[in-house]
Amino acid sequence: MTTVVVPEWTRRRALALIERNFMIYRRSVTPLLNALVEPILYLLSIGIGVGLLVGTVPGVEVPYVVYVAPAILATTAMNTAFNQTSFGVFIRMRVEKTYEAILPTPLSVTDIAVGEVTSAMINALLTSIGFLTLMAVGGLVTSPWVLLALPASALIAYAFAAAGLAVTTYLRDFADFQYIQLVMLPMYLFATTFYPLSVYPEVVQPVIRALPLYHSIELVREPALGRLSWDLLIPVAYLVAFGSVAMYVATRRMTRAMLR
Repeated sequence: MTTVVVPEWTRRRALALIERNFMIYRRSVTPLLNALVEPILYLLSIGIGVGLLVGTVPGVEVPYVVYVAPAILATTAMNTAFNQTSFGVFIRMRVEKTYEAILPTPLSVTDIAVGEVTSAMINALLTSIGFLTLMAVGGLVTSPWVLLALPASALIAYAFAAAGLAVTTYLRDFADFQYIQLVMLPMYLFATTFYPLSVYPEVVQPVIRALPLYHSIELVREPALGRLSWDLLIPVAYLVAFGSVAMYVATRRMTRAMLR
């Protein structure tokens, strides 16, 4: 497993970029509210709407909306983090040329990468807290272990924020964002967000298990349903490895692009 070790001085300098980002974000809560709109619509239309037809989920014996809600929470953390380090960073890198103004300062490319990923993690965690609050208000919380969804959301955000940063280094123009949707949307629909892994043919199940969103959903859904086991260490290890490799790739490619 490739591990990214962040020195203490890098963490301190990255705080300057995090502060810069939140000086911009604090002017409006609109981005955070917008990040909640889509998951709420999915929860209402599919979780509750389809749930009226499905009833309880076989093998889990909980109402369908209770089964779906933790998965939507995981995807909320994923989308919030990924969108910030893909579209947001692309704008700052290619359009606004923000990083060109930052590099003459003591901040390095690594500081920028760490700062952007950390900013995305904070935003994703705030959005996850908002969605978890809505779950509690809506009576969709069945176990106190659902609180583990918050550190799980932070780990999910790290993995997908790093992935978004790595993907952005390969984008040439705005049209390339369409290719991202060709990956993200099918993964969102098929990574057990709305139905159990058992509905797939056995030959397909290993493919689903290989998806990062599948492990993200498992890490949130299992504690939310009150099911804790050592098997949860598998998605933890997967997401740490996935995020670390993505962070390594992103840092190397950003350094090559910005300092050439």
